[in-house]
Amino acid sequence: MPAHPAQQPVLEVHGIRKEFPGVVALDGVDFRLFPGEVHALMGENGAGKSTLIKVLTGVYESGGGEVVLSGRPLHIAGPLQAQQAGISTVYQEVNLCLNLSVAENIFIGREPRRLGLIHWSALRRRAAELVADLDLDIDVTAPLGSYSIAVQQLVAIVRAVDVSAKVLILDEPTSSLDRDEVRQLFAVIRRLRDQGVAILFVSHFLDQIYEICDRMTILRNGKLEGEYPISELSQVELVARMIGGELGSLEELSGSARREPAAPATAVPFLRADGLGRTGAIEPYDLGIQPGEVVGLAGLLGSGRTEAARLLFGADRSTQGSVRIEDATVALRTPRTAISYGIAFCSEDRKNEGLVAELTVRENIILALQAARGWTRPLSRAKQDEIARRWIRSLDIRPDNPEALVRHLSGGNQQKVLLARWLITDPRLLILDEPTRGIDIGAKAEIQKLVAALARDGMSVLFISAELEEVLRLSHRVGVLRDRRLVAELPNDGSLTPEHIMATIASGARS
Repeated sequence: MPAHPAQQPVLEVHGIRKEFPGVVALDGVDFRLFPGEVHALMGENGAGKSTLIKVLTGVYESGGGEVVLSGRPLHIAGPLQAQQAGISTVYQEVNLCLNLSVAENIFIGREPRRLGLIHWSALRRRAAELVADLDLDIDVTAPLGSYSIAVQQLVAIVRAVDVSAKVLILDEPTSSLDRDEVRQLFAVIRRLRDQGVAILFVSHFLDQIYEICDRMTILRNGKLEGEYPISELSQVELVARMIGGELGSLEELSGSARREPAAPATAVPFLRADGLGRTGAIEPYDLGIQPGEVVGLAGLLGSGRTEAARLLFGADRSTQGSVRIEDATVALRTPRTAISYGIAFCSEDRKNEGLVAELTVRENIILALQAARGWTRPLSRAKQDEIARRWIRSLDIRPDNPEALVRHLSGGNQQKVLLARWLITDPRLLILDEPTRGIDIGAKAEIQKLVAALARDGMSVLFISAELEEVLRLSHRVGVLRDRRLVAELPNDGSLTPEHIMATIASGARS
């Protein structure tokens, strides 16, 4: 590990290990956090970041290793003990009471009292002092719900600091903020850093990491990849270490990948997005998808891939831009509207947004078709059985029992059920968000072959995957996202490589 100025870490972990059934989430991880620094915790999805935070905050008990706080070993038995020891966390979703005032939220559970009653004037006065100390212009008597998400997060930070926090963990604090709100948050972070608070900062926004952080620790596949001063690791090198790419190739390509020419138009796009965006979710982007074309979306976790796709299915409403389907401008305000135009969407969240675990394979397969018909025109049981059996055979879903509960199927077979649900609607555009995540290699190959076959038959496909080799294997063009911006559109003409894409992610330059 690199040398640090002559001071002791406020927090150290040595050889932390955490296992879940069949998964080693953390494998002997070491970590250091010093007073008065902003330290980034980096890694791709599944690297172990969330697990490490939950061990430090007492949500999980470690299965091995040691946590040392201010030079003393600490056994963290739960979140309350972590907070009492001086480790506070502010999560992406603010966990405060919107109906209470700002002052009440700051002191909830710790209200100053006099003669057994809450001392309201003292509570408001002390809250105002805390807010002023961080140079914030907030009326502490106003309901918290009257303020934006950004201000709510600042209030959560004020509360966390007031419980004598030595360590402040900020988990994706900027995910819902605009640029001005991010600047306000960063001003508070710098003030806390200058006061000696050690801040652990978790974010997928690379530009923000390099703007606000002093050092970083990188995890990969549950193991420590390394600890680095920000100034000694370029963004290209960071991406390479996060996802295990070859550094030499990335450095050679960092200036060239973004200069690849755009793919020539060979047909009228089935769908065209112009300046489409949603405030706080994805910046306006342009994207066309032609019949028979697979367009891949690549980027690190949190780059905006899913947010871009959800706008095209009406799962989220756009706040900017327009969508054209063939020659007509359409308003995709709801999924039902998108379905009526021939758009289908397989969510990356298979369990919560895709399948209904307590329904059978048959019932899951016919859901989208039944929704398109309307519930006043139910499919007969005989028709349901015929459809389910046909697609079970076509996609080789196992077991081949339409009455099996879908929750009992393997991940790959569950994904096939979800694909069958949408394919029976005969879509013209199929949006696939991480369709092969968490499934075995055989099922993955079958799904990839199916996507290629659908495109050959004229279907448009938007394909999202964190696996760059998979994106390249299937896509005719690749849109690259970073920090919720579509920064490049690269033709997959045979010369495009994962290193080109990683370099483009790292450089963040528009093409």
